[in-house]
Amino acid sequence: MFFDKITELPKIAQKTSCSIFVIPKESKFKLPSALYLTPDEDKKTEIITVEQIRNFLELTQCRESRDRFFVINPADAMNEAAQNAFLKTFEEPHVFCHFVLITEKPTNLLPTILSRAQVFILRQQNRLNNPPAVKPKTLELAKKLIAATPRDLPALAAEIAKSKTARSLATDACTAAIELLYKSYFKTGNSKFLAKLPNFIHLHQNLQQNGHVKLHIVADLC
Repeated sequence: MFFDKITELPKIAQKTSCSIFVIPKESKFKLPSALYLTPDEDKKTEIITVEQIRNFLELTQCRESRDRFFVINPADAMNEAAQNAFLKTFEEPHVFCHFVLITEKPTNLLPTILSRAQVFILRQQNRLNNPPAVKPKTLELAKKLIAATPRDLPALAAEIAKSKTARSLATDACTAAIELLYKSYFKTGNSKFLAKLPNFIHLHQNLQQNGHVKLHIVADLC
């Protein structure tokens, strides 16, 4: 979904249990009763670790009687372990608990987070027209995977499997395909793009878990 002004963010966030806002991380906004998580400046790192996210999420265990906002900025700074830890918590948030994820790079978030949160894009950023930041070969492969019919998939999977970096290539192409499908849906409103997402998210999960590359491309995308 689109929104036009940063000042709309608090009202939108209040209506959702978990929202992702695609805006510049320096954007200024005010949320009442908000707690913030950012990379640890003392450690001079741009990563939010699993230890940080667990400590932050402990604060959500209080039974609030009014809206409380938990802001992670930038959300894409969470490493994979931190994102998985976050995922377990926000699946069953307390009634007055609102998670607000700020990012300029939504595709750096796990597909499972993207699929279960509500994504809001600042219209003036016009990011939907930007292609995924991947190599041309990977982008072309992502487009082929999206357009492939069940009959096409075995040959396409065999082609990917021949690569010396088959898993990395397949994972990057899958990530790019997910970004393309999201952007195509937001631009057109056509649900056919949204309908393809669960298959690619499932494939991405299996590839990350060291599943058989060729087998899962065929099985998960059919």
